[in-house]
Amino acid sequence: MKNQWSDDDAGMFLKRYGRRFGKDLAIRTYSSRLLGLETALVLHGGGNTSVKTTARDVFAEKRNVLYVKASGVDLRDIGPEGHTGLDLAYLLRFHQLRELPDETLINEFRTHLLDAGAATPSLETLMHAFIPYKYVDHTHPEAFLALTNLRGGRRRVVEFFGDRLTVIPYMTPGFALAQAVFGAFRRNPAADGLLILHHGLVTWGKTAAESYGKTIEIVSAAERLIRRNSHKRRPRPSRVSFEEARERYTSVAPMLRGVLAVPSGDMDRPFENVILRPLITREVLDFLSSRGARERVLSPPLTTDYLVRTKAYPMWLELPEGPAGKIEDVLLDAIEKYARQYIQYLSRHAAKMEEGLDVFDSRPRVIFIPGVGGVCAGRDARAAGIALDITEQSVRVKSRIADMGVYQGLAEPDLFAMEYRAYQHAKVGTAADPFLSRRVALVTGAAGAIGYGICRRLLEAGCHVAATDLSGKALSSMGEELSASYPGKLLTISMDVTDAESVKRGFGSAILEWGGVDLVIVNAGLAHVATLSELRPGDFRRLERVNAEGTLNVLTAAGNHFRIQKTGGDIVLISTKNVFAPGASFGAYSATKAAAHQLARIASLELAGIGVRVNMVAPDAVFSEGARKSGLWQEVGPARMRARGLDEKGLEAYYCERNLLKSRVTAGHVAAAVLFLARRETPTTGATIPVDGGLPDATPR
Repeated sequence: MKNQWSDDDAGMFLKRYGRRFGKDLAIRTYSSRLLGLETALVLHGGGNTSVKTTARDVFAEKRNVLYVKASGVDLRDIGPEGHTGLDLAYLLRFHQLRELPDETLINEFRTHLLDAGAATPSLETLMHAFIPYKYVDHTHPEAFLALTNLRGGRRRVVEFFGDRLTVIPYMTPGFALAQAVFGAFRRNPAADGLLILHHGLVTWGKTAAESYGKTIEIVSAAERLIRRNSHKRRPRPSRVSFEEARERYTSVAPMLRGVLAVPSGDMDRPFENVILRPLITREVLDFLSSRGARERVLSPPLTTDYLVRTKAYPMWLELPEGPAGKIEDVLLDAIEKYARQYIQYLSRHAAKMEEGLDVFDSRPRVIFIPGVGGVCAGRDARAAGIALDITEQSVRVKSRIADMGVYQGLAEPDLFAMEYRAYQHAKVGTAADPFLSRRVALVTGAAGAIGYGICRRLLEAGCHVAATDLSGKALSSMGEELSASYPGKLLTISMDVTDAESVKRGFGSAILEWGGVDLVIVNAGLAHVATLSELRPGDFRRLERVNAEGTLNVLTAAGNHFRIQKTGGDIVLISTKNVFAPGASFGAYSATKAAAHQLARIASLELAGIGVRVNMVAPDAVFSEGARKSGLWQEVGPARMRARGLDEKGLEAYYCERNLLKSRVTAGHVAAAVLFLARRETPTTGATIPVDGGLPDATPR
């Protein structure tokens, strides 16, 4: 591992943060980020760092303070506010106590913050306070997770490092661990660091560079120890190619996502869905095909720090060859077996459950499938992605352990103590809209004004959005713009609705990314201006292919997908007021959109039995959404303006004046109607919501 410290970079942090937050915290921020950038040291909110410094109170008197990383904050992008300040003198008094429960400890932390509004500090705050050095770093290096989960690993570490590294047994993080660390430090104050078995490494220094440098040096030495003990055995290569594994996953993911969904008891929102993220790499495929893979996979986790993300154990699933129905039966049996085992695990430790703590559902968070890879589930893409990174690390480290000897993880009571701990559960939090944040929407015609508006509103509501359109600048630019604001929630897919295979591939891309689709917005459409006497058959067929056949292709793919996934779903067709009030010189558009509208109505009849609702939104003219011009109105607008002797603003005003409310219809209005239907606010299917400001002749009847 390379020391990445740069005095120039440290100086930049001093310049950026020093004046407002002080030199010590500015440099603390820099070295914390260096640690966070090394995934072999910490993952997703893991680890914690601190600095001891001084601050003036309201009486202008200097006080000794401890700034320690707030719980759940990620070191990778931590800012100065990510370290919470506490009264250090008060924290040091805790030496006098013998025990202290979590809830009391957290309350004491919060009543001695420098800022009453600051985030709750790490549960390991006292460990940082008790070590009498200015800077303290605590990480979870992969190298030490490998060595301390190896049978006989502690002996090898002690022999290799000697007095340079103090080693203590695993203890549940909190007050007792802090006291144990302090005692170990006093017994060997000349050590460069301290190792907590099955947990992590603690280093310290008078400067941030010194503490950080010790971490890098000690971890590098641990990596040399691993190389010295490695037998250099290579796992048997899997016979399944990367492409085959992806195809298998895409075919099975909707079924798997369906059986992982938890029934809610709510008829309108019958399932709490999960988002899936696949872990398909050459290393994982080879790992799963190696001898003893099942036993290694089902062994205890590397450390307890991530259990609220992954649960104590994953699930092993071997898929049979044969029809989809047979595969689904195997899936259901495997999930039911896992659920029974998880309930038994809970019952074995029920007496130790903290009062008032919610119990996790009994479904697995991580599933290993030979010939496919790993599958990680979460309430949204971020949660599933965190589980994926942890799982990838687990495979990597367990492979290294297998190359050295026998895996020996923590005992089950230690696992339960961290999985069911209120402080850990607080890291998971809750979603703003728990229904939509668990759902995946596929939007056609996403690069136009209405499509863009729908995508943006769905993303704002927490939905995962697969934005599909013909490839080109319009699609790529909307993807770049929205991805910047909603990272991990938007996927752009090049898809041609007139090509059934392209539509199938588009759904496959969404499945590969998030496991399935729950909401389909049929928005792609073309317009053409010509009187019936001037309308050429070729132009009519061009619109018919997109507006009618394209709708049919998407409805077919959606219906097939929903039948496999078995959690219901929603389809919303962006129709038009022209279905009910067609315009002159607009025959091709009005007729083909009417066909699409009728197909959607028929779909509402055919798909209701599998819990799928199909509704329509019928807007009047939408000219643009921000800088994005409506493709339809780029086609139609010029002729309409010429016919009425108006410019663009004048034409917009004309359309406002013709409706009862004198309203300008925007893409945001259309998106709001879509959102109403997507949220299932009412038990509605086969309905049309006019979004036109009130056009009496266009009222559905």
